[in-house]
Amino acid sequence: MSNQKIAPSILAADYANFASELKRIEETSAEYVHIDIMDGQFVPNISFGADVVASMRKHSKLVFDVHLMVVNPERFVDAYAQAGADIMTIHTESTLHIHGALQKIKAAGMKAGVVINPGTPVENLIPVLDLVDQVLIMTVNPGFGGQAFIPECLEKVTKVAQLRQEKGLHFDIEVDGGVDNKTIKACADAGANVFVAGSYLFKAQDLVSQVETLRVALND
Repeated sequence: MSNQKIAPSILAADYANFASELKRIEETSAEYVHIDIMDGQFVPNISFGADVVASMRKHSKLVFDVHLMVVNPERFVDAYAQAGADIMTIHTESTLHIHGALQKIKAAGMKAGVVINPGTPVENLIPVLDLVDQVLIMTVNPGFGGQAFIPECLEKVTKVAQLRQEKGLHFDIEVDGGVDNKTIKACADAGANVFVAGSYLFKAQDLVSQVETLRVALND
């Protein structure tokens, strides 16, 4: 089973200074950089595309955990693979062909992840659990940073952890949305081991110390 990992979300960083923000992340104990891609259709907001991710790649050796909040994500697999994504996570709700899309991600040399929104049942994940390296449970509705954690989503984390054990699988369980030093321990206790945090981390001047508050909270 993988160790606990912290994944600062660059969506909450300074867009005009990605190079320096990535350097700040590199100086922390975080293992991943979480990169949200939004198309203005699957979610209301628009973020950035593969060219920006390719530019980021030049400034960081951390794992790029790319979360596609886009319609028909299979269209963009090759572009993000070439841009330097290490993990590509896609929504069950975003494509009619989730199985094939996940196969395409793995064929492109990336780890494959699958996501469900707060209103989507865990049962929608079952047909593809044996294909994935990571399952992401959204603990807010996707598309906007700074939202409050939805505690009811913890039950989904528990269910996914139970399914993983029953099926003898070894994927990571990631949570994204409202993760801070008050909610992270409950997520870990439910079975999560990858923790995306955005607003909570980047509101602080000292990113190193802020990441460590999450580590401390995990061990309380």
